[in-house]
Amino acid sequence: MDKSIYTAMSGAVRTLTAQSTVSNNLANASTVGFRAELAMAKTAPLDGAGLPTRVASTFGGAAFDPSAGTLMTTERPLDVAVRGNGWIAVQDGNGETAYTRNGELQIDALGQLMTNRGELVLGEGGPVAIPPNESVTIGDDGTISVIPQGQGAVVQATVDRIRVDAVQPQDMRRGDDGLFRPVEDAAVEPVAGASLSVGTLESSNVNLAQSLVDMIALSRQFELQVKAIRSADDNAQAAAAVMRING
Repeated sequence: MDKSIYTAMSGAVRTLTAQSTVSNNLANASTVGFRAELAMAKTAPLDGAGLPTRVASTFGGAAFDPSAGTLMTTERPLDVAVRGNGWIAVQDGNGETAYTRNGELQIDALGQLMTNRGELVLGEGGPVAIPPNESVTIGDDGTISVIPQGQGAVVQATVDRIRVDAVQPQDMRRGDDGLFRPVEDAAVEPVAGASLSVGTLESSNVNLAQSLVDMIALSRQFELQVKAIRSADDNAQAAAAVMRING
């Protein structure tokens, strides 16, 4: 059998992976703080006897588009957008520290500050807990202040400070849970000063128009690769028929 069938097959598999990635981006086009995934592939020359005439396609690693989404003004006091290379520290399902750009925050019945996906937001000493209050405000530096329940507006207490760390995008990896974690030996530094824009949210950075164009291009590419597989198979069958006749 012509080995080109395996070459075309590896390309088709990578194209399917790319289609899945683009589909996921389209599905998250309205997700707050979402970073578009990138479909990465690399060449893999096939070693063996004879001339090097075949190159397969393999998975090239996980990556994402680090560009920031546009800021949307909401005027909601618990909505925050992170500035620069900052990331909001949250607690993942295993109790470990992870990061997100999703600043659509809320307070549950137990007074815990969390994202709209349910991850607990971390402060200076662990998950942020909000006591019973008349109102909650978040400062640009992440400081959380409340007017205690039953108190007047002149009485304001500082509760905690949202932990915002600076990590370079190339040092971040997205997990299966959608949260980001720094690679080993990455520089993680607390952000001092104004790190948040309050009353705004960062939209997804997915380019809808480009994603739709990419999906069409990938569909055509997959069709060509399937056609190459069929052609290679037809050639193999024709060669086998000739061998049977000559035999």
